[in-house]
Amino acid sequence: MKKQLLLGDEAIALGALHAGLSGVYAYPGTPSTEITEFIQANPLAQERKVHSRWCTNEKTAMEAALGMSYAGKRALVCMKHVGMNVCADAFVNSAITGVNGGLVVLAADDPSMHSSQNEQDSRFYGKFAMIPILEPSTQQEAYDMMAEAYELSERLRLPVLMRVVTRLAHSRASVEVKDNPRDVNAFAPATEKNWVLLPAIARRQYASLVEKQKEIAEAAEQSRFNSSTRQLVNSSTKTGVIACGIGYNYVCEAAPENALVLKVSHYPLPERQVKALAEQCREILVVEDGQPVVEQDVRGMLGCDYSVKGRLTGQLPRMGELTPDNVAAAFGKAVEPAYATAKNLAPRPPQLCPGCGHRDVYTALNKVAAEYPGARIFGDIGCYTLGALPPFQSIASCVDMGASITMAKGAADAGLRPAIAVIGDSTFTHSGMTGLLDAVNDHSPITVIISDNLTTAMTGGQDSAGTNKFEAICLGLGVEPEHVRVVVPLPKNMDEITRILREEIEYDGVSVIIPRRECIQTFKRHAKAK
Repeated sequence: MKKQLLLGDEAIALGALHAGLSGVYAYPGTPSTEITEFIQANPLAQERKVHSRWCTNEKTAMEAALGMSYAGKRALVCMKHVGMNVCADAFVNSAITGVNGGLVVLAADDPSMHSSQNEQDSRFYGKFAMIPILEPSTQQEAYDMMAEAYELSERLRLPVLMRVVTRLAHSRASVEVKDNPRDVNAFAPATEKNWVLLPAIARRQYASLVEKQKEIAEAAEQSRFNSSTRQLVNSSTKTGVIACGIGYNYVCEAAPENALVLKVSHYPLPERQVKALAEQCREILVVEDGQPVVEQDVRGMLGCDYSVKGRLTGQLPRMGELTPDNVAAAFGKAVEPAYATAKNLAPRPPQLCPGCGHRDVYTALNKVAAEYPGARIFGDIGCYTLGALPPFQSIASCVDMGASITMAKGAADAGLRPAIAVIGDSTFTHSGMTGLLDAVNDHSPITVIISDNLTTAMTGGQDSAGTNKFEAICLGLGVEPEHVRVVVPLPKNMDEITRILREEIEYDGVSVIIPRRECIQTFKRHAKAK
């Protein structure tokens, strides 16, 4: 064994490689991005030719990983929590087909919405699919869990969901790692018919999944990642604590000496251990980062007469991530602010980078939209979402990946004119193309701006799936050639850009304008490399 200083994401990636990984499939999304980036740069991955190219979206990632599992190889699919919504169809059905090679689905949740549009807890997806869930409390566990996750996956012939949160994914710790990585699985495609989910087969497979629930529950009961950290003694005065994932670290800092602590990092919730804890305590405090998943389960196990506290009862905040301070406050400890509040500092909201091409796009859009009193600009997920803030304040909506085009279409269907969609290059290929096809089929009077900066900029400059293909994609989807226009977003071209915007807004059909200029950050990196 040797020690390395690793991010939680890096520990997951290295654990997967040392467990015999053959492929990682992912779409970039904070806080999961560094997992794939670490594998892409790792010498062992390069030596073994581990597949690590970015996918177009999370659904294609999940399906490709399932295909690798079908072939008998170990696969990892990574995404942030909202990506689980995109891949849900394939994810849930993978529990019905089962797996061949081990398959781990990594969901990185973002409590407090540091870079996300909601506070979603991926443990609900694991429960919904009826598969095992792992939630490491430390970087060391994140590394160790990967090998056991693949063993568990292949033993149960089911995918395993691993859930981490931002604070674990993006913090570093010393991790002991193996010197002898496991060999990759031999190529051995599945031969069973259970991969064809016709109703008769799916019903049989679902019955098999239900039958496995006892084995899945027993694996959690016996898991070394679930443990009572202090000896249970006969007493009715002690406080019981169930600490989940990263919350365990804060409990170790803040819990009183006589508290009995059950650490939970392997689900389903170990019922026997929970009931044993309850027998020794007057009440239980559930400390979990995210939504009250375990708190609700414990209430169901122990009944309404037993006192269970946590996020639902106000001992912990209902929203936001756990912190050492709010966990300490849940134990009744006074918390003093570590630093005095700074005074006389002007607020500094996030802004588009100086020199960013999106700036010129919004400058032109605002100028032209002002000429149309009813104009609405529908935004999307990416750097350009900052167009909602000063100084531009351009976009009227931002809901989910790809929504700009279909929302503009729906607004146009309702009679809104003009309806303009702004979407980035990576987001367009992720989930904007189908919306554009709908608009073409309906001959919707919308103007679509694909602001192409030649990369997936918001997550650090990863490859964008459609680079140098957007004109061909739009033409293939049926946009008329004369209404696919390319411009270079620079101040010197402002007259040309605004003229083209007016022409396409006046067109009674689907038009696409592609402002194309490399992201200023990747441009700097490329220039430095040269």
